[in-house]
Amino acid sequence: MNILVVGGAGYIGSHAVRFLLAAGHQVTVYDNLSRGHREAVPDRLLVEGELTDRSKLVALLRERQIDAVMHFAAFALVNESVNEPSVYYRNNVIAALELLDAMKEAEVRKIVFSSTTATYGEPDTMPISEATPQHPINPYGFTKLVIEHALADYANAYGFGYAALRYFNAAGAHPDGTIGEDHDPESHLIPVVLQVALGQREHITIFGNDFDTPDGTCLRDYIHVDDLASAHLRALELIEPGKGICANLGTGRGTSVQEIVEACREITGHPIPTIMGDRRAGDPAELVADNRLAKKLLDWAPKYDSVDAIVETAWKWHQSHPNGFAS
Repeated sequence: MNILVVGGAGYIGSHAVRFLLAAGHQVTVYDNLSRGHREAVPDRLLVEGELTDRSKLVALLRERQIDAVMHFAAFALVNESVNEPSVYYRNNVIAALELLDAMKEAEVRKIVFSSTTATYGEPDTMPISEATPQHPINPYGFTKLVIEHALADYANAYGFGYAALRYFNAAGAHPDGTIGEDHDPESHLIPVVLQVALGQREHITIFGNDFDTPDGTCLRDYIHVDDLASAHLRALELIEPGKGICANLGTGRGTSVQEIVEACREITGHPIPTIMGDRRAGDPAELVADNRLAKKLLDWAPKYDSVDAIVETAWKWHQSHPNGFAS
């Protein structure tokens, strides 16, 4: 198939591009590079552009005879969404709707959408299944939920086939060490801890050690970025006109902040000093996926079944690219 990967110069999108190419698909990456990296995209695949440029996008969809779209071009920093909600509504909602309308005009009806566990807010029960009520508590989660609803409406009215894949904590890097996480600012735990091992930070702050968890620190479900990419590929093959797939992507296993630090110490050989800070407002004690539906619907399972294996790939990337793609 001819696939347009929107946001394919970003972290998860660039890994999906690798999987699509390996599977024999023809790929075009559409990205404005506001947060992505030209170096993450293989030669000659990148088209720079804005989702709000309807004429350019429709022309590209027609010219490349695009069969399906993968959409990764949302902003994804919770605190930023709270402080700058207008930025998030413009990029994550308005621009995404422009993409859907361009697809409608060009008669492209298949899309895999990058959604998030943030649509669930603070659930009362664990693990989180797709039946869990979606009550986001920040603009980031809400903007993603808006597009999930839009996709359902476009499926009903225009015959779109879609998958909305709700990520838990994306982590790791391509095993060959050529692409990985490069965010500014970096907010993900594993890269922040590894920055201490690289000498770029003096210590890591653990926000709260009095949660109702085995070691008192927060539990999260870390899933390797390549496992996310492989799930996108499976979803692409299964979506049907007028129908939608909504599925959680996680490992089903919670790992604490302290366990992440210990894994990073073991793999890097660095002591990685920690200091204890107060809990952050709105930090749930535990967020873990019930991934049984994804396994069943997509005939998929995570390959990276340990945090150590995830950290090893991240460390390989950060060692060879200590300053990200600018290295």
